[in-house]
Amino acid sequence: MSVKIECQGLPCPQPVINCKNAIESSNPTEIIIIVDNEAAKENVSRFMGTKGYEVSTEKNGDLISIIGKKNLKKDTSKDAECVDCKIMSSDELAQIDSNIVVFIDSDYLGRGDNELGAKLMFNFISTLSELGESLWRIVMVNGAVKLSTTGHPCLEELQKLEAEGVSILVCGTCLDHFKLLDQRSVGETTNMLDVVTSLQLASKVIKA
Repeated sequence: MSVKIECQGLPCPQPVINCKNAIESSNPTEIIIIVDNEAAKENVSRFMGTKGYEVSTEKNGDLISIIGKKNLKKDTSKDAECVDCKIMSSDELAQIDSNIVVFIDSDYLGRGDNELGAKLMFNFISTLSELGESLWRIVMVNGAVKLSTTGHPCLEELQKLEAEGVSILVCGTCLDHFKLLDQRSVGETTNMLDVVTSLQLASKVIKA
C-alpha cells in the first residue's frame, strides 16, 4: 500500500503530524510526503526513519518528495511509544530520578547588554554539565539556534554535552528563517511536535 500526501505550504509541524497520522492509520509500505522547504524535509525524513522506513528524497523545482519504504526486517516495536528516536519510552524515564529539559530561545542571556548577554549564555551552557545525569535534553528555538552553528563560541560546549549523552534539538523552522540550516553543527533539526512532547515528558523545565 502506498500513500502520498501533499504538504507544501504547511507550517511546522503539520507535515510531520500528517505523516504520523498516515502511518498510524494505515501503516503503508510506502509513504510519500511532498514539502517545499529543507526544514520540513529533515523533520519528516527523521520521523520516517524512526518508524522503520528507508528514506530517500527527490527534488523537482521548489518541491521535495520524501519517499519512505518500509523496512520489514527492522523491529520498530520499541519505537511505538516514542515520538522520535530521541524521546525516551516510559520505562526509560522511570529508570532515572529526573529528566530535565533546558529550553533556550535566544543566543543571549538576560536583557540590557547583548555583549554581556553573550558571555552569560556561554557561562550558562558551560555550567549545564553540573546537572549531571538529570540533564536529558536541550531545546533551542528562535535566536538560540545560532548557538548550534559552526564558529559560535558556545558550539564546543554543546558538543561536549552531546558527547556525554545529552539530547539537543534545534528548531528547523528557526534555522531556515535565519538561513542557517547548513551551518548546524550539533544536535538534530527538530519540529514543534518534538518540542511540545519534550516539555510534556520533562519532570522539570529550565528556561534560559
